[in-house]
Amino acid sequence: MKILVFQHLPVEHPGALRDFWAEAGHDWTPVELDAGEPIPEMEGFDLLVAMGGPQDLWQQDELPWMKAELAAIRRWVKDMGRPYLGICLGHQLLTEALGGRVTPMRTPEVGLAQVQQTAAGRADPLFQGIAPDMLTFQWHGAEASVLPEGAVVLAANAACPTQAIRWGRHAYGLQYHVEITPVTVADWQQVPAYAESLETALGAERARDLAAEVAPRLPEFARAARALNDNLETILQGRDA
Repeated sequence: MKILVFQHLPVEHPGALRDFWAEAGHDWTPVELDAGEPIPEMEGFDLLVAMGGPQDLWQQDELPWMKAELAAIRRWVKDMGRPYLGICLGHQLLTEALGGRVTPMRTPEVGLAQVQQTAAGRADPLFQGIAPDMLTFQWHGAEASVLPEGAVVLAANAACPTQAIRWGRHAYGLQYHVEITPVTVADWQQVPAYAESLETALGAERARDLAAEVAPRLPEFARAARALNDNLETILQGRDA
């Protein structure tokens, strides 16, 4: 499989997913959009994955590449009917590319948070074998507040009622970070915008201790990431059936 990855910050890469892709022999091509790298011809790819980043959807006039990215996602998902996985900002980009709206949250959601699958989520092949009450890793200050027509909510919590969505057969968005690795927290704490939202959400003391708080949960997150990746592979294998 050939996977095209839209990145918006060098340290927000596919993380744990890279290991699974390597095991399966998939080729993946990162495009660092914030650095001005152009979007390649997409016809030869099997899956589009859009990662997170410190940017927001209301910055489109400041970030011309974001408008091009939204157009590419819309074409990929709506016109070409190809599989898509968006994580955090990638989830929000899917929302706006298809006609929804992303707005600021009252308080950033950062750190560990429980998320519950909806009835639709429990029935969706993406979450097969994954417990319906999920511990997740979060780092976002915006949310998909108005979903595009036809979108289905697969998971939610009190802080953000659109934690996971599906549009069509196989376009998925996850607000939380399934790709977390042992170095994710340390890497992201070096990003000024992330450090600010971290302290706003958790306070200075707990923000300093976030890596230690997350560390015991890393094996659980790794198992969840593998299960979700395996489920996505099964969906992709059957998409033309």
